[in-house]
Amino acid sequence: MFRLALKNFSAVKAIRPSPIVTKSAWALAQTQQQRLPFQFSARCYSHAPPLTQELVEERILEILEGYDKVNKSVKIGPETDFSRDLGLDSLDIVEVVMAIEEEFSIGIPDEEADKIRTFKDATELIINNPHAV
Repeated sequence: MFRLALKNFSAVKAIRPSPIVTKSAWALAQTQQQRLPFQFSARCYSHAPPLTQELVEERILEILEGYDKVNKSVKIGPETDFSRDLGLDSLDIVEVVMAIEEEFSIGIPDEEADKIRTFKDATELIINNPHAV
């Protein structure tokens, strides 16, 4: 089986211009390519806007409001406790932290994630993380 595959593979030839293309058109294309100066392309990206306290709070608020297990009757503020006020259990808090990680494109170590209990804790963690976008 492998010998047959190797035999078929060795039969593959280098790609050549098809006979439909005339030699003059092929030669013309080659000379035009040689005349062009060396060019390269580079993608340039601008920096994301800096994270402000208001922007971070707004994005985390959207995450919490979009989470279906959050108690909708509670107004979320800086001192809002995830478990006591919003009715989230420990697994729900882990899911919220994972959503925050995804939203801000960061990884939160387990030791720091365990300390996130309030809305203020989450916003401070994001603002103090230099890799958050």
